[in-house]
Amino acid sequence: MRLPLALLCAMLLSLPALAREAAPLADDPVVEQRLNTIAEELRCLVCQNESLAGSRADLAQDLRREVRNLIKDGKSDQEIKDFLVSRYGDFVLYRPQVKPSTYVLWAGPFVLLAVALVVLVNFLRRRNRLVADVPLSDEERKRAEALLKGERS
Repeated sequence: MRLPLALLCAMLLSLPALAREAAPLADDPVVEQRLNTIAEELRCLVCQNESLAGSRADLAQDLRREVRNLIKDGKSDQEIKDFLVSRYGDFVLYRPQVKPSTYVLWAGPFVLLAVALVVLVNFLRRRNRLVADVPLSDEERKRAEALLKGERS
């Protein structure tokens, strides 16, 4: 039993390593730097909370390849972003442009904050009206003074 196991181990150790080599980034480091700059401003459509530069999803790799090709074709950064927005919508941008279709996105948090403040102020005013100042009677006042002095009644 030990001989077949030892033979199997020897065969496995003698096989060449079958590791995959890393794919080269780009022939031109300037293209790669520009790709990283653009990809940091784009959202991964699969991960949604990661930038396109940091995502390892297959779609993100395809999009990076597409952006790399657009850079090599001589497109400007804005042209590349416009191309991706026309294809995938404003969601692909981390900072979408301010336009009528994104007003809610940009103004929404401020509107919610204003509504919350109005609700809080109304709640506090209503609560203050319900809690009325009730004056103490003479007996209650004497009892409170006695408690403050440390006397028991």
